[in-house]
Amino acid sequence: MEQFALDFAPERRIFTVSELNAEVRALLDAEFGDIWVSGEISGLKLAASGHYYFTLKERESQLRCVAFRSAHRYWKFKPQDGLAVLARGRLDVYEARGEYQLLVELLEPQGLGALQLAFEQLKRRLALEGLFDAARKRRLPAYPRRIGIVTSPRGAVIADMLHVLSRRFPGLHIRLYPALVQGEGSIDDVCSGLEYFSRGGWAEVVILARGGGSLEDLWTFNEEAVARAIAACAVPVVSAVGHETDVTIADFVADLRAPTPSAAAEMIVCTRQDLLERIEGARQKLAQGVRYRLAMLARRLHQQGVDRALSLVHRSIGRRLQEVDEHEYRLREAMRAAQEYGRRAWRELDGRLRERDLRPRLAAAHRRLEGARAAAVECVRLDMARRRLAFERSSARLSQLSPLRILERGYAIVTSETGQIVKDSAAAAAGSTIQVLLARGRLEAKVTKSRS
Repeated sequence: MEQFALDFAPERRIFTVSELNAEVRALLDAEFGDIWVSGEISGLKLAASGHYYFTLKERESQLRCVAFRSAHRYWKFKPQDGLAVLARGRLDVYEARGEYQLLVELLEPQGLGALQLAFEQLKRRLALEGLFDAARKRRLPAYPRRIGIVTSPRGAVIADMLHVLSRRFPGLHIRLYPALVQGEGSIDDVCSGLEYFSRGGWAEVVILARGGGSLEDLWTFNEEAVARAIAACAVPVVSAVGHETDVTIADFVADLRAPTPSAAAEMIVCTRQDLLERIEGARQKLAQGVRYRLAMLARRLHQQGVDRALSLVHRSIGRRLQEVDEHEYRLREAMRAAQEYGRRAWRELDGRLRERDLRPRLAAAHRRLEGARAAAVECVRLDMARRRLAFERSSARLSQLSPLRILERGYAIVTSETGQIVKDSAAAAAGSTIQVLLARGRLEAKVTKSRS
Protein backbone atom coordinates (compact mmCIF):
# COMPACT_ATOMS: atom_id res chain seq x y z
CA MET A 1 0.00 0.00 0.00
CA GLU A 2 2.85 2.33 0.80
CA GLN A 3 4.52 1.41 -2.51
CA PHE A 4 1.32 2.22 -4.37
CA ALA A 5 1.08 5.65 -2.78
CA LEU A 6 4.65 6.47 -3.69
CA ASP A 7 4.13 5.48 -7.30
CA PHE A 8 1.18 7.82 -7.77
CA ALA A 9 2.48 10.89 -5.80
CA PRO A 10 2.40 14.13 -7.88
CA GLU A 11 5.72 15.15 -9.32
CA ARG A 12 7.28 18.20 -7.65
CA ARG A 13 7.81 21.30 -9.78
CA ILE A 14 10.87 23.26 -8.77
CA PHE A 15 11.16 26.95 -9.82
CA THR A 16 14.29 29.03 -9.98
CA VAL A 17 13.96 32.51 -8.52
CA SER A 18 13.98 34.05 -12.00
CA GLU A 19 11.32 31.62 -13.24
CA LEU A 20 9.09 32.34 -10.26
CA ASN A 21 9.44 36.10 -10.68
CA ALA A 22 8.62 35.72 -14.39
CA GLU A 23 5.48 33.69 -13.56
CA VAL A 24 4.37 36.26 -10.99
CA ARG A 25 4.99 39.05 -13.48
CA ALA A 26 2.83 37.29 -16.08
CA LEU A 27 0.01 36.82 -13.55
CA LEU A 28 0.16 40.45 -12.41
CA ASP A 29 0.26 41.69 -15.99
CA ALA A 30 -2.78 39.60 -16.86
CA GLU A 31 -4.84 40.56 -13.81
CA PHE A 32 -3.59 44.10 -13.11
CA GLY A 33 -2.56 45.39 -16.54
CA ASP A 34 -4.51 48.66 -16.29
CA ILE A 35 -5.54 49.81 -12.82
CA TRP A 36 -6.13 53.03 -10.86
CA VAL A 37 -4.68 53.37 -7.35
CA SER A 38 -5.30 56.21 -4.89
CA GLY A 39 -2.84 57.22 -2.21
CA GLU A 40 -0.47 59.85 -0.90
CA ILE A 41 2.98 60.41 -2.44
CA SER A 42 5.90 59.81 -0.08
CA GLY A 43 9.67 59.61 -0.51
CA LEU A 44 9.66 61.16 -4.00
CA LYS A 45 13.05 60.97 -5.79
CA LEU A 46 14.07 62.08 -9.27
CA ALA A 47 16.93 59.89 -10.49
CA ALA A 48 19.68 60.96 -12.86
CA SER A 49 17.99 58.86 -15.54
CA GLY A 50 14.92 61.10 -15.32
CA HIS A 51 12.71 58.43 -13.66
CA TYR A 52 10.51 59.25 -10.64
CA TYR A 53 10.62 56.81 -7.72
CA PHE A 54 8.08 57.18 -4.91
CA THR A 55 5.70 55.34 -2.60
CA LEU A 56 1.92 55.55 -2.49
CA LYS A 57 0.89 55.42 1.17
CA GLU A 58 -2.23 54.93 3.18
CA ARG A 59 -2.57 54.75 6.92
CA GLU A 60 -1.39 51.12 7.24
CA SER A 61 -0.15 50.15 3.78
CA GLN A 62 2.16 51.33 1.02
CA LEU A 63 2.99 50.53 -2.60
CA ARG A 64 6.26 51.18 -4.42
CA CYS A 65 5.89 53.11 -7.68
CA VAL A 66 8.08 54.15 -10.57
CA ALA A 67 7.28 56.61 -13.41
CA PHE A 68 9.63 56.37 -16.34
CA ARG A 69 10.83 59.54 -18.01
CA SER A 70 8.97 58.71 -21.21
CA ALA A 71 5.71 58.60 -19.24
CA HIS A 72 5.90 61.66 -16.96
CA ARG A 73 7.38 64.10 -19.49
CA TYR A 74 3.85 64.92 -20.68
CA TRP A 75 2.30 65.41 -17.24
CA LYS A 76 0.95 68.90 -16.64
CA PHE A 77 2.18 69.12 -13.04
CA LYS A 78 5.15 67.91 -11.03
CA PRO A 79 4.52 65.35 -8.25
CA GLN A 80 5.53 66.25 -4.72
CA ASP A 81 5.55 64.64 -1.28
CA GLY A 82 2.28 64.70 0.63
CA LEU A 83 0.12 65.10 -2.49
CA ALA A 84 -2.97 62.87 -2.70
CA VAL A 85 -3.17 61.44 -6.21
CA LEU A 86 -4.80 58.90 -8.48
CA ALA A 87 -2.20 56.78 -10.28
CA ARG A 88 -2.94 54.78 -13.39
CA GLY A 89 -0.61 52.01 -14.53
CA ARG A 90 0.11 48.31 -14.31
CA LEU A 91 1.69 46.06 -11.69
CA ASP A 92 5.13 44.69 -12.44
CA VAL A 93 7.82 42.66 -10.65
CA TYR A 94 11.28 44.13 -10.11
CA GLU A 95 13.24 40.88 -10.34
CA ALA A 96 16.47 42.25 -8.81
CA ARG A 97 14.73 42.52 -5.40
CA GLY A 98 11.75 40.27 -5.94
CA GLU A 99 9.36 43.17 -5.22
CA TYR A 100 6.24 44.13 -7.08
CA GLN A 101 5.75 47.77 -8.05
CA LEU A 102 3.32 49.97 -9.94
CA LEU A 103 4.55 51.31 -13.28
CA VAL A 104 2.77 54.69 -13.31
CA GLU A 105 1.75 56.02 -16.70
CA LEU A 106 -0.68 58.76 -15.61
CA LEU A 107 -0.96 60.77 -12.38
CA GLU A 108 -3.85 63.00 -11.36
CA PRO A 109 -4.12 65.03 -8.15
CA GLN A 110 -7.15 64.38 -5.97
CA GLY A 111 -9.24 67.39 -4.99
CA LEU A 112 -7.41 69.70 -7.43
CA GLY A 113 -7.19 69.40 -11.21
CA ALA A 114 -3.85 68.65 -12.80
CA LEU A 115 -3.95 71.82 -14.91
CA GLN A 116 -4.82 73.96 -11.91
CA LEU A 117 -2.01 72.41 -9.87
CA ALA A 118 0.45 72.95 -12.72
CA PHE A 119 -0.75 76.56 -12.94
CA GLU A 120 -0.16 77.16 -9.23
CA GLN A 121 3.27 75.48 -9.27
CA LEU A 122 4.51 77.52 -12.25
CA LYS A 123 3.04 80.71 -10.85
CA ARG A 124 4.81 80.18 -7.52
CA ARG A 125 8.15 79.36 -9.18
CA LEU A 126 8.10 82.34 -11.58
CA ALA A 127 7.07 84.66 -8.76
CA LEU A 128 10.12 83.57 -6.75
CA GLU A 129 12.30 84.38 -9.79
CA GLY A 130 10.87 87.92 -9.87
CA LEU A 131 9.11 87.71 -13.26
CA PHE A 132 5.93 89.18 -11.74
CA ASP A 133 7.63 92.12 -9.97
CA ALA A 134 6.12 95.50 -10.75
CA ALA A 135 9.62 97.04 -10.88
CA ARG A 136 10.49 95.15 -14.08
CA LYS A 137 7.30 96.12 -15.94
CA ARG A 138 7.76 98.84 -18.57
CA ARG A 139 5.53 101.82 -19.33
CA LEU A 140 3.70 101.70 -22.61
CA PRO A 141 4.27 104.52 -25.12
CA ALA A 142 1.66 107.27 -24.81
CA TYR A 143 1.01 107.47 -28.57
CA PRO A 144 2.18 104.26 -30.27
CA ARG A 145 2.28 104.43 -34.07
CA ARG A 146 3.51 100.88 -34.80
CA ILE A 147 1.65 98.04 -33.11
CA GLY A 148 2.46 94.33 -33.37
CA ILE A 149 -0.23 91.70 -32.75
CA VAL A 150 0.38 87.99 -32.11
CA THR A 151 -2.84 86.04 -32.55
CA SER A 152 -4.76 83.82 -34.93
CA PRO A 153 -5.41 85.45 -38.33
CA ARG A 154 -8.91 83.93 -38.34
CA GLY A 155 -11.71 84.57 -35.93
CA ALA A 156 -13.41 87.49 -34.25
CA VAL A 157 -10.43 88.54 -32.11
CA ILE A 158 -8.31 90.15 -34.81
CA ALA A 159 -11.39 91.61 -36.53
CA ASP A 160 -12.58 93.28 -33.32
CA MET A 161 -9.13 94.66 -32.53
CA LEU A 162 -8.64 96.11 -36.03
CA HIS A 163 -12.11 97.65 -35.89
CA VAL A 164 -11.39 99.32 -32.52
CA LEU A 165 -7.95 100.58 -33.59
CA SER A 166 -9.18 102.01 -36.89
CA ARG A 167 -12.14 103.66 -35.17
CA ARG A 168 -10.14 105.24 -32.38
CA PHE A 169 -7.12 106.36 -34.41
CA PRO A 170 -7.08 105.77 -38.16
CA GLY A 171 -3.74 105.54 -39.91
CA LEU A 172 -1.85 103.42 -37.37
CA HIS A 173 0.71 100.90 -38.64
CA ILE A 174 -0.27 97.39 -37.56
CA ARG A 175 1.53 94.11 -38.22
CA LEU A 176 -0.03 90.73 -37.52
CA TYR A 177 2.08 87.68 -36.75
CA PRO A 178 -0.23 84.72 -37.52
CA ALA A 179 0.02 82.13 -34.76
CA LEU A 180 -1.85 79.16 -33.43
CA VAL A 181 -3.26 80.03 -30.02
CA GLN A 182 -4.45 76.56 -29.05
CA GLY A 183 -3.34 72.98 -29.52
CA GLU A 184 -0.16 71.43 -30.81
CA GLY A 185 2.39 73.91 -32.15
CA SER A 186 0.73 76.92 -30.53
CA ILE A 187 3.51 77.39 -27.96
CA ASP A 188 6.20 77.59 -30.64
CA ASP A 189 4.08 79.97 -32.75
CA VAL A 190 3.45 82.37 -29.87
CA CYS A 191 7.11 82.36 -28.79
CA SER A 192 8.23 82.89 -32.40
CA GLY A 193 5.87 85.85 -32.77
CA LEU A 194 7.18 87.53 -29.62
CA GLU A 195 10.76 86.90 -30.70
CA TYR A 196 10.00 88.32 -34.18
CA PHE A 197 8.78 91.67 -32.83
CA SER A 198 11.51 91.75 -30.16
CA ARG A 199 14.30 91.12 -32.64
CA GLY A 200 13.02 93.36 -35.43
CA GLY A 201 12.71 96.56 -33.39
CA TRP A 202 9.81 97.79 -35.57
CA ALA A 203 6.96 97.55 -33.06
CA GLU A 204 6.56 100.01 -30.21
CA VAL A 205 4.15 97.71 -28.36
CA VAL A 206 3.05 94.07 -28.84
CA ILE A 207 -0.43 92.70 -28.10
CA LEU A 208 -0.71 88.98 -27.29
CA ALA A 209 -4.38 88.16 -27.90
CA ARG A 210 -6.81 85.26 -27.79
CA GLY A 211 -10.53 84.84 -27.22
CA GLY A 212 -12.12 83.19 -24.24
CA GLY A 213 -12.28 79.49 -23.49
CA SER A 214 -11.77 76.82 -20.86
CA LEU A 215 -8.59 76.33 -18.86
CA GLU A 216 -7.48 73.70 -21.34
CA ASP A 217 -8.13 76.02 -24.29
CA LEU A 218 -6.08 78.82 -22.73
CA TRP A 219 -3.28 76.55 -21.52
CA THR A 220 -0.81 77.77 -24.18
CA PHE A 221 -0.58 81.04 -22.26
CA ASN A 222 0.14 79.16 -19.01
CA GLU A 223 3.28 77.53 -20.40
CA GLU A 224 6.69 78.45 -18.99
CA ALA A 225 8.18 78.96 -22.47
CA VAL A 226 5.56 81.62 -23.30
CA ALA A 227 6.06 83.35 -19.95
CA ARG A 228 9.82 83.57 -20.48
CA ALA A 229 9.35 84.77 -24.08
CA ILE A 230 7.16 87.63 -22.77
CA ALA A 231 9.78 88.53 -20.14
CA ALA A 232 12.57 88.46 -22.75
CA CYS A 233 10.70 90.62 -25.29
CA ALA A 234 12.52 93.89 -25.95
CA VAL A 235 9.29 95.91 -26.35
CA PRO A 236 6.35 96.24 -23.92
CA VAL A 237 3.84 93.39 -24.12
CA VAL A 238 0.08 93.63 -23.46
CA SER A 239 -1.65 90.38 -22.50
CA ALA A 240 -5.22 90.22 -23.83
CA VAL A 241 -6.14 86.57 -23.33
CA GLY A 242 -9.68 85.33 -22.72
CA HIS A 243 -12.46 87.17 -20.98
CA GLU A 244 -12.22 89.41 -17.94
CA THR A 245 -12.55 86.49 -15.51
CA ASP A 246 -9.84 84.42 -17.21
CA VAL A 247 -6.39 84.66 -15.62
CA THR A 248 -3.22 83.20 -17.15
CA ILE A 249 0.49 83.21 -16.36
CA ALA A 250 0.97 85.54 -19.35
CA ASP A 251 -1.16 88.16 -17.55
CA PHE A 252 1.24 88.22 -14.59
CA VAL A 253 4.40 88.46 -16.71
CA ALA A 254 3.15 90.99 -19.29
CA ASP A 255 3.73 94.72 -18.81
CA LEU A 256 -0.04 95.32 -18.95
CA ARG A 257 -3.06 93.02 -18.64
CA ALA A 258 -6.19 93.80 -20.62
CA PRO A 259 -9.49 92.09 -19.72
CA THR A 260 -10.31 91.40 -23.38
CA PRO A 261 -8.59 91.87 -26.76
CA SER A 262 -10.93 94.75 -27.63
CA ALA A 263 -10.15 96.41 -24.30
CA ALA A 264 -6.42 96.06 -25.06
CA ALA A 265 -6.89 98.06 -28.27
CA GLU A 266 -8.75 100.75 -26.34
CA MET A 267 -6.17 100.88 -23.53
CA ILE A 268 -3.05 101.37 -25.67
CA VAL A 269 -4.50 103.86 -28.21
CA CYS A 270 -6.41 107.01 -27.40
CA THR A 271 -9.02 108.34 -29.79
CA ARG A 272 -8.11 111.02 -32.30
CA GLN A 273 -10.68 113.30 -30.68
CA ASP A 274 -9.00 112.88 -27.29
CA LEU A 275 -5.65 113.78 -28.83
CA LEU A 276 -7.12 116.84 -30.57
CA GLU A 277 -8.71 117.95 -27.29
CA ARG A 278 -5.37 117.58 -25.50
CA ILE A 279 -3.65 119.60 -28.22
CA GLU A 280 -6.34 122.29 -28.00
CA GLY A 281 -5.99 122.42 -24.21
CA ALA A 282 -2.21 122.77 -24.52
CA ARG A 283 -2.66 125.52 -27.14
CA GLN A 284 -5.01 127.43 -24.84
CA LYS A 285 -2.60 127.14 -21.90
CA LEU A 286 0.25 128.37 -24.11
CA ALA A 287 -1.79 131.33 -25.34
CA GLN A 288 -2.77 132.19 -21.77
CA GLY A 289 0.88 132.07 -20.72
CA VAL A 290 1.94 134.32 -23.56
CA ARG A 291 -0.80 136.84 -22.68
CA TYR A 292 0.27 136.83 -19.04
CA ARG A 293 3.87 137.36 -20.01
CA LEU A 294 3.00 140.29 -22.26
CA ALA A 295 0.90 141.87 -19.49
CA MET A 296 3.80 141.63 -17.05
CA LEU A 297 6.17 143.20 -19.55
CA ALA A 298 3.72 146.03 -20.22
CA ARG A 299 3.35 146.69 -16.50
CA ARG A 300 7.10 146.76 -16.05
CA LEU A 301 7.47 149.18 -18.97
CA HIS A 302 4.76 151.44 -17.49
CA GLN A 303 6.55 151.59 -14.15
CA GLN A 304 9.94 152.38 -15.65
CA GLY A 305 9.58 156.15 -14.94
CA VAL A 306 8.91 155.86 -11.20
CA ASP A 307 10.90 152.73 -10.83
CA ARG A 308 13.97 154.34 -12.41
CA ALA A 309 14.05 157.17 -9.84
CA LEU A 310 13.52 154.76 -7.02
CA SER A 311 16.21 152.51 -8.39
CA LEU A 312 18.71 155.43 -8.41
CA VAL A 313 17.97 156.23 -4.75
CA HIS A 314 18.15 152.58 -3.79
CA ARG A 315 21.36 152.21 -5.73
CA SER A 316 22.98 155.17 -3.88
CA ILE A 317 21.84 153.88 -0.51
CA GLY A 318 23.02 150.46 -1.47
CA ARG A 319 26.50 151.73 -2.28
CA ARG A 320 26.74 153.46 1.13
CA LEU A 321 25.54 150.36 2.88
CA GLN A 322 28.09 148.38 0.90
CA GLU A 323 30.86 150.69 2.13
CA VAL A 324 29.64 150.22 5.70
CA ASP A 325 29.73 146.48 5.16
CA GLU A 326 33.27 146.73 3.77
CA HIS A 327 34.48 148.69 6.81
CA GLU A 328 32.75 146.30 9.16
CA TYR A 329 34.38 143.39 7.37
CA ARG A 330 37.82 144.97 7.60
CA LEU A 331 37.34 145.76 11.30
CA ARG A 332 36.36 142.19 11.97
CA GLU A 333 39.36 140.94 10.02
CA ALA A 334 41.69 143.25 12.00
CA MET A 335 40.21 142.06 15.30
CA ARG A 336 40.49 138.46 14.16
CA ALA A 337 44.14 139.01 13.15
CA ALA A 338 44.93 140.67 16.51
CA GLN A 339 43.33 137.79 18.38
CA GLU A 340 45.24 135.29 16.28
CA TYR A 341 48.52 137.14 16.92
CA GLY A 342 47.83 137.10 20.68
CA ARG A 343 47.05 133.40 20.61
CA ARG A 344 50.26 132.67 18.72
CA ALA A 345 52.32 134.74 21.22
CA TRP A 346 50.65 132.96 24.13
CA ARG A 347 51.35 129.55 22.58
CA GLU A 348 55.01 130.53 21.99
CA LEU A 349 55.46 131.71 25.63
CA ASP A 350 53.72 128.62 26.92
CA GLY A 351 56.05 126.43 24.84
CA ARG A 352 59.13 128.21 26.08
CA LEU A 353 57.92 127.89 29.69
CA ARG A 354 57.31 124.20 29.19
CA GLU A 355 60.84 123.78 27.81
CA ARG A 356 62.24 125.25 31.05
CA ASP A 357 60.06 123.24 33.36
CA LEU A 358 62.24 120.95 35.60
CA ARG A 359 59.56 118.34 36.12
CA PRO A 360 59.91 116.79 32.66
CA ARG A 361 63.67 116.80 33.00
CA LEU A 362 63.51 115.20 36.46
CA ALA A 363 61.07 112.64 35.16
CA ALA A 364 63.37 111.84 32.22
CA ALA A 365 66.39 111.59 34.56
CA HIS A 366 64.41 109.36 36.89
CA ARG A 367 63.48 107.13 33.97
CA ARG A 368 67.12 106.95 32.89
CA LEU A 369 68.18 106.16 36.49
CA GLU A 370 65.60 103.41 36.73
CA GLY A 371 66.79 102.04 33.40
CA ALA A 372 70.46 102.12 34.56
CA ARG A 373 69.55 100.46 37.87
CA ALA A 374 67.65 97.72 36.09
CA ALA A 375 70.57 97.25 33.66
CA ALA A 376 73.04 97.05 36.57
CA VAL A 377 70.89 94.52 38.40
CA GLU A 378 70.64 92.48 35.23
CA CYS A 379 74.40 92.65 34.67
CA VAL A 380 75.09 91.53 38.26
CA ARG A 381 72.57 88.73 37.89
CA LEU A 382 74.13 87.57 34.64
CA ASP A 383 77.67 87.80 36.11
CA MET A 384 76.67 85.78 39.19
CA ALA A 385 75.06 83.22 36.92
CA ARG A 386 78.24 82.95 34.84
CA ARG A 387 80.41 82.65 37.96
CA ARG A 388 78.08 80.06 39.47
CA LEU A 389 78.24 78.05 36.25
CA ALA A 390 82.07 78.30 36.21
CA PHE A 391 82.21 77.24 39.87
CA GLU A 392 79.99 74.25 39.24
CA ARG A 393 82.08 73.22 36.25
CA SER A 394 85.36 73.57 38.30
CA SER A 395 83.83 71.70 41.21
CA ALA A 396 82.76 68.91 38.90
CA ARG A 397 86.23 68.78 37.29
CA LEU A 398 87.95 68.82 40.76
CA SER A 399 85.63 66.11 41.98
CA GLN A 400 86.63 63.96 39.00
CA LEU A 401 90.37 64.48 39.81
CA SER A 402 90.04 64.01 43.63
CA PRO A 403 91.98 61.02 45.03
CA LEU A 404 89.02 60.33 47.25
CA ARG A 405 87.09 59.27 44.16
CA ILE A 406 89.87 56.78 43.43
CA LEU A 407 89.60 55.42 46.96
CA GLU A 408 85.88 54.90 46.41
CA ARG A 409 86.76 52.43 43.67
CA GLY A 410 88.71 50.21 46.18
CA TYR A 411 92.18 51.73 46.00
CA ALA A 412 94.21 52.85 49.09
CA ILE A 413 97.02 55.31 49.88
CA VAL A 414 99.99 53.96 51.77
CA THR A 415 102.24 56.31 53.81
CA SER A 416 105.41 55.59 55.76
CA GLU A 417 106.11 56.42 59.41
CA THR A 418 107.34 59.83 58.27
CA GLY A 419 104.13 60.52 56.39
CA GLN A 420 105.59 60.08 52.89
CA ILE A 421 103.52 58.30 50.29
CA VAL A 422 104.95 54.91 49.58
CA LYS A 423 105.31 54.45 45.84
CA ASP A 424 108.05 51.77 45.83
CA SER A 425 108.34 48.66 47.97
CA ALA A 426 111.92 49.63 48.75
CA ALA A 427 110.65 52.67 50.68
CA ALA A 428 109.07 50.41 53.31
CA ALA A 429 111.64 48.09 54.91
CA ALA A 430 110.66 44.91 56.66
CA GLY A 431 109.62 45.54 60.22
CA SER A 432 108.60 49.19 59.55
CA THR A 433 105.12 50.50 60.26
CA ILE A 434 102.92 51.92 57.48
CA GLN A 435 99.58 53.75 57.42
CA VAL A 436 96.88 52.65 54.89
CA LEU A 437 94.32 55.33 54.02
CA LEU A 438 91.00 53.86 52.80
CA ALA A 439 87.84 55.50 51.42
CA ARG A 440 86.44 55.26 54.95
CA GLY A 441 88.91 55.05 57.78
CA ARG A 442 92.65 54.24 58.23
CA LEU A 443 94.63 51.09 58.87
CA GLU A 444 97.97 50.73 60.64
CA ALA A 445 100.05 47.84 59.38
CA LYS A 446 103.49 46.38 59.88
CA VAL A 447 105.67 45.32 56.98
CA THR A 448 106.78 41.72 57.42
CA LYS A 449 108.33 41.27 54.04
CA SER A 450 109.22 43.48 51.10
CA ARG A 451 109.46 42.46 47.46
CA SER A 452 110.58 44.54 44.52
